[in-house]
Amino acid sequence: MRATPLLLLLAISLGGAAPPAAPAPTLTQRIEARLAEAGPGIRFGLVIADAADGRELVAIVPEGRFVPASSTKMFTAAAAFAVLPDLDQPDLAGGAAVRLEPRGVDAPDVVLEGHGDARLSSAADCRIDCLATLADAVAAKARVVHDVIGDDREFPDERWSPGMSWNNMATRSGTAVSALTLDDNELAMTVVPGPRTQPVRVAPPGYFTLENRAVTVDAGTSALNFERLPGSRTVRLTGWVTGASKPEVLHLGVDDPADYAAWRLEALLEARGVRVTGTVAVRHRPAAPNGDPADRFPAPAAAAPLAKLVPPPLAEDIRYTLKVSQNLHAELLLRRLGRQSGGGSIAEGLAVVNAMLAKAGLARSEYDFSDGSGMSSYNRVAPRGTVLLLRWAAAQPWGAAWRDSLPVAGVDGTLAKRFRDTPLAGKLWAKTGTLNATVALAGYMTGASGRALVFAAFAADVPEGADAVKAIDSALLLAAAAN
Repeated sequence: MRATPLLLLLAISLGGAAPPAAPAPTLTQRIEARLAEAGPGIRFGLVIADAADGRELVAIVPEGRFVPASSTKMFTAAAAFAVLPDLDQPDLAGGAAVRLEPRGVDAPDVVLEGHGDARLSSAADCRIDCLATLADAVAAKARVVHDVIGDDREFPDERWSPGMSWNNMATRSGTAVSALTLDDNELAMTVVPGPRTQPVRVAPPGYFTLENRAVTVDAGTSALNFERLPGSRTVRLTGWVTGASKPEVLHLGVDDPADYAAWRLEALLEARGVRVTGTVAVRHRPAAPNGDPADRFPAPAAAAPLAKLVPPPLAEDIRYTLKVSQNLHAELLLRRLGRQSGGGSIAEGLAVVNAMLAKAGLARSEYDFSDGSGMSSYNRVAPRGTVLLLRWAAAQPWGAAWRDSLPVAGVDGTLAKRFRDTPLAGKLWAKTGTLNATVALAGYMTGASGRALVFAAFAADVPEGADAVKAIDSALLLAAAAN
């Protein structure tokens, strides 16, 4: 059978046709490929949405539950802006106070009371919110006193939140939380090289006892470590430094901040010629079982304080807390939230945060918190819920002030060195987070077209050596370029 010319032409045409071009990868697919470059084992969650209408542009494991690490502070700060009054006014409620309590025929006791302020300082160059001001007030009234008492009963004695690693307790990252906080509840210890093969030279803070087992070596890389068992005031310094090493400053956490504050006040009083005949003592309020809010703080003393400090506005401290990711200040902020509804416990503070998140429309499965700073490994958030909070907060009257408190890419805080010399420098405002095998970044950014975006990115189970931070930053740069 002969084929007609028309059939032959059709057969030739169909047989020689090029296959259809494969569709270009979507933005989500390109971002997934970029995240995969970080290597196996990492679980990523990422949501990027239009800030105006909430439409999701990228959604990778949006309902997964991730450890937020220090991005937790963003949630705590949002609740503070939403609930605490007069954040831009001097902090009348938080300042420390000092009073004299009679002891019959004996000299009076000096009682130093904390009310939740995070910024009280005993530094020699202190100019505002200074412990020296309270010492001056006592010295002007009494030349002999008995005990010097640190009183932190404004909050329950919950110095550490559930889920925080015990090995952080001796460091500035995990120092104890107290209504009576001084010098960030940490002490500095400077280490310098000694003679070859001899112990290093140390300028230890007098509050602690030092066991110096670190030595000076000829060459190599310096490696110092210190440890202190919980409840102990003995610090063991180990490791080595080279003879050419520069001075290294180690920051030691304090287990009982009220005791440390009273100890410092005693020294300041004696320097002013006030004789202390008694001892340093503390007054704590035991925490109720399970954070039961029925345990209210005791009635205040009847006598007016001899002097009371008025710290700067709390909004300034919130900005500092978010910019540098200050754990202690965030924990104190959580307890101040708890004081709004009761006695200042962790549980009461978290109840305020949870109420805010419910108001913002988050599902209960999208969050669980055990602290205010992100040091707890028990915390969980979902990327989609985090984006929902970010959009809700931006629409509140305080939203602009809250956003402006976040670190800015390539400019300041914990983002000062990230996104430098990229299109997102100065155009991304976000809270960072880093904990064991965990990375987080959540906030706002402006795309290449000027489009306002909101995002939440998390990485879990990050193997040692994998660069999840680089992967997340690369993903955000891709999204910004496409929008």
